[in-house]
Amino acid sequence: MILDGTIQGLRLLASMDSQVWGPVWVSLSVSLVSTTLASAMGIPLGLVVGLGRFPGRRLVLGILNTLLALPTVLVGLLVYALISRQGPLGSLDILYTRRAMVLGQVLLALPIIAAFCAGAIQRADPRIQQTVFALGGGRVRAAMAVAAESRPALAAAVAAGFGRVFAEVGISMMLGGNIRGYTRNITTGIAFETGRGEFALGVAMGVVLLAVALTANMMVTLLQARVGGAT
Repeated sequence: MILDGTIQGLRLLASMDSQVWGPVWVSLSVSLVSTTLASAMGIPLGLVVGLGRFPGRRLVLGILNTLLALPTVLVGLLVYALISRQGPLGSLDILYTRRAMVLGQVLLALPIIAAFCAGAIQRADPRIQQTVFALGGGRVRAAMAVAAESRPALAAAVAAGFGRVFAEVGISMMLGGNIRGYTRNITTGIAFETGRGEFALGVAMGVVLLAVALTANMMVTLLQARVGGAT
């Protein structure tokens, strides 16, 4: 069954079957939007935490590091409670939509990107800031200089965030509802199709999931190796 299902799954991929590539497009589009939004907030937060010296900084770092292992079903549950009809944000009417999936995935990726960025900034050469200050630059310019020198590490943080949200299933199932042609993505599609005996479809989507996840992880590894080589 495994061999036959794998062969049929590869054929479905080659034939550009909509039952396979539809969920793939949903996964890619939602994950890319989520990662972009999380990066827009997470990178500045990482810079502030990594460079700042303020009361409670260690507590913030501890919270970010703790949230790295946040279960996706817990994120889904919290967001569900907020946007359900009985929740405080129920008037937005976004439950079981891609926007709800994006919201949940942003909350999942944000601490990952922020924590990794803060760690990268802390490891940056302190002479960068000293040079900027000596030339008359302020804190903002110094932070931009440190960020520019830490580009590979920041890119690795973004890639790690993308890999996390792309492969998650709890948020997508609870907030998206696994609606065919609309919110069904790769992970929920694999669970659904395999559960009803469509092993070939599950394998086909699994191949794409594995390929994208492997690519993201390779990017993280290469970027981290580049950072290590530079230091």
